[in-house]
Formats: sequence, structure tokens, C-alpha cells
Amino acid sequence: MRTSLWPDTEDCHLAEIDEYFGGRSIDIQQAYVAELEGAIIGFLELNIRNFAEGSRKPKVPYVEAWYVKPHYQNSGYGRQLMLRAEQWALSLGYSQLASDTTIENERSIAMHKNLGFKETERVVCFLKSLKNV
Repeated sequence: MRTSLWPDTEDCHLAEIDEYFGGRSIDIQQAYVAELEGAIIGFLELNIRNFAEGSRKPKVPYVEAWYVKPHYQNSGYGRQLMLRAEQWALSLGYSQLASDTTIENERSIAMHKNLGFKETERVVCFLKSLKNV
């Protein structure tokens, strides 16, 4: 399912999952799955970031991944996953939960807003590879 969410990063998924279950992940602090009749139909991954756009807190729980298989979308599974994330953040003493999506993902933007998230920023990110001259 991670490949469905991030098709351009297929190579790193198995290593990241192995790190998480081995207790060595620096990218995933907590993960939840949505199951139906023993089959995994969705997942959500969380981390604690030192910064989240719009927050003044020094550390913020962050939804790094949130996906439900298309056939099961609009059935409450995504909402259940996000509620679990909120409960996890609250249990650790946090008062905010942050997330992001791509600018063109109107469906995800609408779902976030429907769940009480407030849009804080729209950004275009850049990266340049440097060469020694």
C-alpha cells in the first residue's frame, strides 16, 4: 500500500518497514492499520517532528502517511485511522497534530478539513544538487 501512496519511492519501503518493526526507525514512531475481515485495507504512519508549518510548538506529532485502498474510501476507515492518531498524540501529552498533502490532492485537502485540520500554508519545495568546482 505504501507503493500506492508513493509510487516513485518503491525501493525504500521494505527497508523502512523493517526499521520500524525492528525498533530502529527515525521516520516512523507509530503505525496503525485498518483491517476488514483479516485484510489490511489502510494504514497511517506517525512521527514526531521538530517543526510543523503553522505550529509554535517545539515538537509536533506528524501524519507521515495516510492511505485507504480506493474501494474502501468514504466508508469511515480513514477517519478511524486519524482518530487513532489523535488519541496517540493526546496520550503522549501533545495538543496538536500536523499533516500535509500535495497541492493538487483536493480530495485529501477536503478530508483533512472535514476532520478539523486547518490549512496553514501552501509551498513549493526546491532541492539543488551541488558540485565542487
